[in-house]
Amino acid sequence: MGINPILPLAALAVAYNALVFGVYWWDKRAARNGNWRVRESTLLLMAFTAGGPGALAAQRLLRHKTRKPPFNFALPLFFVLQMAWLVVAVTAPEAAIALLEKLGLG
Repeated sequence: MGINPILPLAALAVAYNALVFGVYWWDKRAARNGNWRVRESTLLLMAFTAGGPGALAAQRLLRHKTRKPPFNFALPLFFVLQMAWLVVAVTAPEAAIALLEKLGLG
């Protein structure tokens, strides 16, 4: 009996989104204290690469990057796209794998 591959992937996703939330928290703290900041491109890249839920949660809970033009559009978009991908991956894993292979990612 093998391990269900979804469980390690889910744990990885939760850990990565916690990391993304932590980086947004760090940047918010640095902004308040006038310290070194995380580049906006890094924050957006982390959100784009499967960190949409963590970034959006940080934006809402920490009130960070709420008025910046790329963030107020990009973070909700990344979240919706990543949740849609999750639904496809869970409900139709064969279709998700076929799409990844077609894109050269599988």
